[in-house]
Amino acid sequence: MTNTAALAADIRPIPLSLVDTDLAAAAAGFGDAFARTGFAVVSDHGIDQGLIDRALAATKAFFALPDDVKRRYVVPGGGGQRGLTPFGIEAAKGHAHADLKEFWHMGRTLPPGHPYRAFMPDNLWPAEVQDFEGSVGALFDALDAAGLRMLRAIAVHLGLAPDFFVDPVRDGNSILRLLHYPPVAPDVAGPIRAGAHEDINVITLLLGAEEAGLQLLGKDGEWRFIDAPPGSLVCNVGDMLQRLTGGRLPSTTHRVVNPAPERMGVPRYSTPFFLHFRPDYLIESMPGGPRAEAPITADDYLKERLREIKLL
Repeated sequence: MTNTAALAADIRPIPLSLVDTDLAAAAAGFGDAFARTGFAVVSDHGIDQGLIDRALAATKAFFALPDDVKRRYVVPGGGGQRGLTPFGIEAAKGHAHADLKEFWHMGRTLPPGHPYRAFMPDNLWPAEVQDFEGSVGALFDALDAAGLRMLRAIAVHLGLAPDFFVDPVRDGNSILRLLHYPPVAPDVAGPIRAGAHEDINVITLLLGAEEAGLQLLGKDGEWRFIDAPPGSLVCNVGDMLQRLTGGRLPSTTHRVVNPAPERMGVPRYSTPFFLHFRPDYLIESMPGGPRAEAPITADDYLKERLREIKLL
């Protein structure tokens, strides 16, 4: 049996609708997947495919713009929180070479006078792309709602009240990332598009990429492809949730590898949603986990990690 076949059995899809119909079963299914691999595949998530298609079309239209136009949306000193981070900037923690990608970030829209506006700048919207704000903004809201449903199952798995995470993530500093991996040049050395890393946030919801390449690092030290069925989401535990649970739920290392030679000329797009705690939430390790770490606010932890990946 190949590693890919073993992984496919390990991450069989679990319907998110189970959260609404049988929360205990959802908690058992997602909790088991996260505890074993840090990843789960989510079906029946309720996000309209038409909306996903609209947002993807807007994403492709933006990244097809000339570089000088795209760079009008770079925010100097902004840590990549909003607008464009150009190709060749972000590097995985501990890696000398930048990943082969560029990306756009949007975050939560807050009303005037909101206390978290000091942490969350206003969003930028490219005027050159029709329906960018409408489709991408709506996708942020849909993924945010799906993440809250997922957190209900995680809370029950941890023995907590289903609504435990409602307050910690209320007005959280979540980010929707629109990722573009350009075609790989023939002279690019090495097999990696995005270096091995763990996500900073609480959980990540990833809409399936059109091109393969996402791999997770198993507990046996082997890299395995994640091949989620069309229309599903991939969800993984981030470092903030690992820290909060004292390591009961692992934040699994993953990467994106370059395509096969016949696909080198094809760009890759993906859309991860990084669900975050509110900036002033104090992350304190719960008892009962294999490791406890010092308390730290979500914003302090975020800034610490952004410096490590060269965005601050």
